[in-house]
Amino acid sequence: MLQTIASLWRLKHLRKRIIFTLFVIAIYRIGSYLPVPGMNQATFQQNAHNGALFDLMNMFSGGAFYRFSIFAMGVTPYITASIIMQLLQSGVVGRFEEWQKEGEAGRQKLTNFTRYMTLGLALIQSASLTYAFHREGLLLANDWWSYAVIVIGLTAGGTLLMWFGEMITEKGVGNGISIIIFVSIISQMGQIGQEIYQNWFYAHPDQLFLNVIKVGILVIGIVAIFALIVYVQQAERRIPVQYAKRVVGRTVYSGQQTHIPLKVNAAGVIPVIFAVSLLMLPYMAASYFPTRAWASSILRYLSPNSVWYIVLEVVLIILFTFFYTHVQINPQQLAEQLQKYAGYIPGVRPGADTEQYIVRVINRITVFGSLFLGFISVLPYLLLSGASLTAVYFGGTSLLIIVGVSLQTLQQMEGQLLQRHYRGFIR
Repeated sequence: MLQTIASLWRLKHLRKRIIFTLFVIAIYRIGSYLPVPGMNQATFQQNAHNGALFDLMNMFSGGAFYRFSIFAMGVTPYITASIIMQLLQSGVVGRFEEWQKEGEAGRQKLTNFTRYMTLGLALIQSASLTYAFHREGLLLANDWWSYAVIVIGLTAGGTLLMWFGEMITEKGVGNGISIIIFVSIISQMGQIGQEIYQNWFYAHPDQLFLNVIKVGILVIGIVAIFALIVYVQQAERRIPVQYAKRVVGRTVYSGQQTHIPLKVNAAGVIPVIFAVSLLMLPYMAASYFPTRAWASSILRYLSPNSVWYIVLEVVLIILFTFFYTHVQINPQQLAEQLQKYAGYIPGVRPGADTEQYIVRVINRITVFGSLFLGFISVLPYLLLSGASLTAVYFGGTSLLIIVGVSLQTLQQMEGQLLQRHYRGFIR
């Protein structure tokens, strides 16, 4: 392992990417402590911890929400914009579908639309938060200029995080937005330890031996969940492929056997992030009108620690897993490429039959992958609730994101190492 890390550091371009990523993360963490002026911090923090939604928002912002810093909204506007753009590209807007097929130029146009939508959503969300805090009497000032400063500060922070994510993706290591969410969650891990100390050791000092056993069982359970997530994330279904003998000019290419690797969970942690971000929107909107009947129903049934919230989260994770898997893997394109290069799946006719076969395989493995994501998103919550802990904000969603982003980043660095004949991280 140490030899692998040393080999990694010897690659100049990869070393620059790692340093750049760490530099952007450091700026992000410093910015999460820069407060937006005009907020009554003491009153806000006293009221904020009473809501499970605020705990969730604070987790995704790396603690910036409770400090009401310029990064208080986190990457939520960008994630929401990405969800909308993905849905619009799936047959809703024909122009977006055309751009998606145009290659790099089309992707650049879609990226620009996502940026503009992120800016608009950040502006709407920051204005909504400012209005809600004004109604609760949490703002120190009471003039329009102070409100404008708060809105501009929050909007600039959300847009800046989008730019940080893009820069990490382009010049750093891993997916930038996923890295930012990963760092945000890791920075809040100490809170679950603090809650364990307060609920077990501090509240019951006479049960020291029992509390140590409970901590050991909890640690073993979390480690087992981590191992299960890694095992399923690395699992794949290999479709055998046979290539026929070809003659190109005077060169004869003999037939060979290979396979198409299909991940059991090809969508990664994206469905989890999408589901949580989407469920936050109606709860946040209802929190601005707590006296209305419809708003009180949403606040009661969609609270992040309620049964209905958990059920809807699992359902959305399953739906997003199927949707994003078919966005990532194009069966028609795979079938066309196999036919173009004289390849075929044994026992399956080339063309339409091959496409249907690939679709059936993807659907079958995605059923298991989506149910697994939903199960893991609920399991740690039940584990923490059974242990008399209320740290829902560090549940299955957090564990899935931590493992998924870690594996994705390690695989990217491993690919760089293997290109230069170094041994990788994953055996």
